[in-house]
Amino acid sequence: MEERDIFDIFGDEFENHSTKKKRRMEDVEEQIITDNESRTRDLLNQLEKAVAEIEDDEAEEPEIVESEIVEISNEISVREEPKNDENINFGKTFREIPRVQILSLPAVGCTHQVAVPPNHTYVPPERRTSQDALKFPFPLDGFQQEAIACVEDGQSVLVSAHTSSGKTVVALYAISLAFRERQRVVYTSPIKALSNQKYRELCQKFLDVGLLTGDVTINPSGNCLVMTTEILRSMLYRGSELLREVGWVIFDEIHYMRDKERGVVWEESIILLPDNVRYIFLSATIPNASQFAEWITFLHKQNCHVISTEFRPVPLQHYIYPAGGDGIYLVLNKDDEFMENCFHRAMKTIDKGTSLTSADMRGRKGGVVQKFGINFYLAGSALHKLIRLIMEKNLSPVIVFSFSRKECEVQAMEISSLDLTDSREKFLIQDIFHNAIALLSEEDRKLPQIESLLPILRNGIGIHHSGLLPIIKEALFATETFSMGLNMPAKTVLFTAVRKFDGKVHRWLSSGEYIQMSGRAGRRGLDLRGVVILMLESSIGADVAKNIIKGEADPLNSEFRLTYNMVLNLFRVEGINPEFMLERSFFQFQKYSTMPALYEKAEKIRIEVENLIVPKENKLLEYWNVKKDIECLQEKMLAYISKPNYIAPFLMPGRLLHIRTQRDVFGWGVLINFRRLYCRRRNLEVNPEFVVDVLLPVSPASYTGRGDIECLRPAVPGQKAKIETVPILLHCISKISSIRVRYPHDLRSDDSRNSVLNTLTEVKRRFPESKGGIPLLDPIADMNINDEKFIEMHNQVQLLKTSIDEMDITKDPLFKDYLEKFEEKQQLLNKLTEANENLRNTRNLIHLDELHRRKRVLRALGYANKQDVITLKGRVACEISVADELLLTEMLFEGVFNELSTEKCASLLSCFVCQEKVESAELPPEFRDLLNSLHKIAKRIAQATLEANLEIDETDYLQSFKPYMMQVVHAWCLGESFFKITGMTTIFEGSIIRCIRRLEELLREMASAARAMGNEDLETKFNDACSCMKRDIIFAASLYL
Repeated sequence: MEERDIFDIFGDEFENHSTKKKRRMEDVEEQIITDNESRTRDLLNQLEKAVAEIEDDEAEEPEIVESEIVEISNEISVREEPKNDENINFGKTFREIPRVQILSLPAVGCTHQVAVPPNHTYVPPERRTSQDALKFPFPLDGFQQEAIACVEDGQSVLVSAHTSSGKTVVALYAISLAFRERQRVVYTSPIKALSNQKYRELCQKFLDVGLLTGDVTINPSGNCLVMTTEILRSMLYRGSELLREVGWVIFDEIHYMRDKERGVVWEESIILLPDNVRYIFLSATIPNASQFAEWITFLHKQNCHVISTEFRPVPLQHYIYPAGGDGIYLVLNKDDEFMENCFHRAMKTIDKGTSLTSADMRGRKGGVVQKFGINFYLAGSALHKLIRLIMEKNLSPVIVFSFSRKECEVQAMEISSLDLTDSREKFLIQDIFHNAIALLSEEDRKLPQIESLLPILRNGIGIHHSGLLPIIKEALFATETFSMGLNMPAKTVLFTAVRKFDGKVHRWLSSGEYIQMSGRAGRRGLDLRGVVILMLESSIGADVAKNIIKGEADPLNSEFRLTYNMVLNLFRVEGINPEFMLERSFFQFQKYSTMPALYEKAEKIRIEVENLIVPKENKLLEYWNVKKDIECLQEKMLAYISKPNYIAPFLMPGRLLHIRTQRDVFGWGVLINFRRLYCRRRNLEVNPEFVVDVLLPVSPASYTGRGDIECLRPAVPGQKAKIETVPILLHCISKISSIRVRYPHDLRSDDSRNSVLNTLTEVKRRFPESKGGIPLLDPIADMNINDEKFIEMHNQVQLLKTSIDEMDITKDPLFKDYLEKFEEKQQLLNKLTEANENLRNTRNLIHLDELHRRKRVLRALGYANKQDVITLKGRVACEISVADELLLTEMLFEGVFNELSTEKCASLLSCFVCQEKVESAELPPEFRDLLNSLHKIAKRIAQATLEANLEIDETDYLQSFKPYMMQVVHAWCLGESFFKITGMTTIFEGSIIRCIRRLEELLREMASAARAMGNEDLETKFNDACSCMKRDIIFAASLYL
C-alpha cells in the first residue's frame, strides 16, 4: 500500500523533488486570475502561442544558476541580444504559475470576495434566517453576518477589520459551531499574554477549554484549545493524534505573519495543516487580503472568503498638539478629510514656540533637559498640560504611546503629580493592587518597581512596557507592545512622538503602525467618537503627516526564511521534503503573483526601445563608452582625493563642498566644522572616522530635527529649501571648490542660515554650469597629490577628454539633440535590464540555493546523509526550536554539559536566550571559560557554514550569544532572591523574568534532546535546572489564570 504523508495532508499532485519527475503543464491547474481576469488570460494565451515546453534537466541536486533570460530587446545597444531558449524557459514557468479564481460577491456594509480553486463552480452559502450555533445579545454588523454565514456553511474566511470592530464574534461562532458538530477547534494567538487573556474569555462562554503555551498546560484534551502558534507548529511536525479531530483552526492577529523573527512560524503551520480543516483568520485591515485568501485556496484546494470593512463603530478624530502651544488642532475629521489650514496653523505654532531661551535653560543643569534634551523637556511639559486638558474635557481614559522604555517611565513620572482619581477610585485601585501582589512573597512585594508603582496607580496613571514585571503589566501608559491586541480600549490615544528607533535607524512612524495603535481609541457602546492626538515638538511636512495619519495599512508580506529546525523536521516527515515548503510558501506565491505585471512591464519597455530611433547611434555609442570610462576613472580619483591625508588640509570653514550620497545628489553646501571621531572596530583596533559638518540645502519635508543624511532628501526644483547643518562622511564629498565664503558666527537663527543660502545662490549665479560651473581645486596643482597611480589616472582622463573633443559627432550641430535621444534610450535599456532581472529572480524558486547550501552544512556536520535521511544528531536537533539547534546539539554530543553543575548548565544556556545588551563588568574566570567553550564550537559551525558558501559573519555570530545574564541565572539557581539578582544587573526586571522563563523553555527542550540521544543523566540534570528556577515572582501565575 502506498505510503501517505501526515494526516493525508497533501495532494497526490505533489511530486518529490529528489526523484526529479518531470512536471507536465496539465498537472499545474492553479491559475492566478485577478479582477482583470480576461486581460491576464489574453496575456497567457499570447505567451503560450509563442513558446514551447522543454524538458527539465535530470540532476541529482541541481546547482542554482542564473536564469538565461537576459534581454527582450533586439536593438543595437550596449546590451546582448536575447537567446530563443531564454524566452522558452520563461514562458514555461509563466504558464505554470499557480492560478486561483477571485470572485466579488454582493454584500451590505462590507466587501465580500471569495477565492475559488480552478475548475470549481462556486455555490454561495445559504442565507439562514437565524444562526442557531450561538445567539448574540446584540444586532450583528454586516461584516459579522457575512462571515458567520460562511462559517455556518463550513467555509474558511479571513475577516479584515479595524481594531475593536468585533472580529471576535466570528471566532466565537466558529467555536460554538465546532462544539455543535462535535469537532475540536484550535485558537492560536501570537503571544502568551494574549493566549492567557483569550483562555479566560473563552472559559466564561464555553465549558471544555484548554490552554497550551509552553509555560502553562491546562486541560490539554479540551475540545477548544488555546495555544501559541509555535505550539501548533510543533504538534504538526510531530504528527500529534490530537489534531486529527480538529475541524477548525482560528488564527488571531494573522497580520503578525509579517514579523521578521516569528512570522515564518505562521507560514509553516498553515502549510502543514490538513486540507480538510477549515480556517478563521482574524486581522487588522490589510490591503492585500484577497492575495492571502488566494494562497490559502492554492494550498488547501478549498474556498476562502475575504470579508473586509473600513467601517469604524466609533469614528476617530485626529488632532495635533504642538509642544509649547496652548491648544490642539483638528487635522483629520471623522469623515477622513485632512484639514490643511489647521495643520499649517499648528506648524506655525511649533516654529514659534519650541526653542528655549537661555533663561528657560538656566537652573536645569543635571535634570531632564541635560539628560534627554530640550525636545524631551518640552514633551514632558506639554504632556502634563495635555493630560490635564484631556481630563477637563472628559476624554479619559487615555492611552499614551511612547517608543522607549526609559521615556515611558520618565514621562509617567513627569505627570505623576496629576491626581486623576477620587477617593473611592483610589481605594479600589489599592485594593485590586494588593490582591494582585498577594500571590508574591513578602520580600518580592518590596521590590522597587512594585513599591514605586502604587502611588502613581492611585493617581490613575498606569505603565506598560516590556521591561515591567508581568504581574503589573496593566496600563494605559504604554509602549507600542501594547498594540498587539490586548483588550484595553480607551476614549483617547496620545502619541508623544512620530519617530521611532527600529533597532537600526530612527524613522517616521509608518501608517500601518499608526493605524494599529490609534485604533485603540473609541469604546464601542460607550463613546460617540474616539480621539487621537499627535504631540509634536518640531514641525514636519504636510506630506509626511498625511502619510502617517491618512496612509494605508501595511500589506501582509511574507517574512519566510529557512531554519535548520525546519529542514530537519521536514526530513523526518514521510512524503514531503524542504522543497515542498519552499514551493508552497506565501513568499513564493507572492513572487509568482507579480509575474504577469512584470512581463507586461518588460514588454512595454521593449516596444518603447524598438520605436525609439536614434540617428547616428553607433557614433553616439562610441562617445558614450568613452564618457563612461572617464566617469569610472573620476570615481577612482575621488577615492584618492577623499583620503584624510590629502583632503584634511583643505577642510577649512567656509569651503564649498559638493555632496552626493549613493541615492541623492544634494549639491553645494558650506563647510562649518571638521572633526575626527574614533570608532572601535571589530578587530579591536581604534580607527578614526572623519566627519565634516556642512550647511546644506535640504527638502523641508524630510528634515526631522536630526541631521541624518540617510533620512534627508534634496530640495526639488522650485521648492524653497531649508538649510541645516548636516554631518557628512568624507566619501560623500564629490567635489571640492576653490571658493570659500563667509558666514555668520551664530547659525542658530533661521535668518543666519538663510543668509548662507542666499550666498550659495549668488555663487551659483556668478559661476553658471554653462560656463564651467563653480571652480574646483586641482588635485595635482592645488592639493599636491603626487601618487603615481593617481597621476596615471589623471593623464588617462585628459587623453580621453581629448579623444572626445576630436570625435566628429561632437561637432555635429544637432549633437545635443542626438545625445538627448541616445541617453533616453539608454535609460530605457537600463529599465529593461532591471525588468528582466526582476523576471529572472521571480522565476527562480526562492531560497532553493540557500536550501542546498544548508543541506551541505547538515551533511558536513553529520545531521543527515546524502539521501537526506536524518541521523541521530538530526533527531536530537529536531527537539530544539527555542535557540540555535546546531550549536546546542554539537555541545550535547561533545559533552560540554556532562561535567557541569545544574546551575552552571543553566548559566551557560542563558547566553542563548538573553536579548538585552548592557554594559557589564568583566566576567569572572569560571563564567568566561564556559563562554569560551561555547565560542570554540560556534567557530567550527561558522567555518562549516562558510565552506558551504552561506553568508555568515563569525564575529557577529559569536556576539549573538550574550553573557549578560550568566551570573544572574547562576545566583537564581542557587536560591538567591529576586531582589538580590536585580541588583546584579541594569537589565529591567521584566526583561530578567522574560529571559529566565525563556531559559526554562529551552531547558525543557534540552531535556527532550538528551532523552532522544539516550543520555538519562543529562536529561535529569536539565529537568533539575528547570525545577530550581521555577519559583517566586519569576514564575508567578498570570492573573488571567
